[in-house]
Amino acid sequence: MSRIDDTTDFIPVRIAVLTVSDTRGLEDDKSGDVLVQRLTYAGHDLVDRRIVIDDRAQIAAQLQAWCVDSGVDVVISTGGTGLTGRDVTVEAHRDVYEKEIDAFGTVFTIVSMQKIGTSAVQSRATGGVAKGTYMFALPGSPGACKDAWDEILVKQLDYRHRPCNFVEILPRLDEHHRRK
Repeated sequence: MSRIDDTTDFIPVRIAVLTVSDTRGLEDDKSGDVLVQRLTYAGHDLVDRRIVIDDRAQIAAQLQAWCVDSGVDVVISTGGTGLTGRDVTVEAHRDVYEKEIDAFGTVFTIVSMQKIGTSAVQSRATGGVAKGTYMFALPGSPGACKDAWDEILVKQLDYRHRPCNFVEILPRLDEHHRRK
């Protein structure tokens, strides 16, 4: 069963938050605020926070910039994961991913089903890895961000979480780039 190993030290990770929106600014970005509050409360470092419009190329460019920044371990985006024509965050993430974390979307759907029932099918939350950086795309609602953080990410981004977690394999994510 999943648990926190209190005999192991917590290791903070460096997280960037990206809000994808045509209408929000930092002053009214409730979903971004939820993520920042939760990640800092958990002991992680917020290293950057940006807002970009719903434009696939701009989203992908920001993700790529953070993936090559050695000061960023994790990118969490919020917004643009739905089904409308403007919702292109998932496509932008997949443009950047080297590997998709397929089960992230599945687990997010399971968590969401408990809160919003079958409306969970309208989310396309996703996770992946590129250049040694984890990336997660969450829906744009504060509730969805809370659910993703509280039920999945707070545990998987905690080095003490057992039986396994994302942090313990972080140093090995880009080992294929280092091979000769």
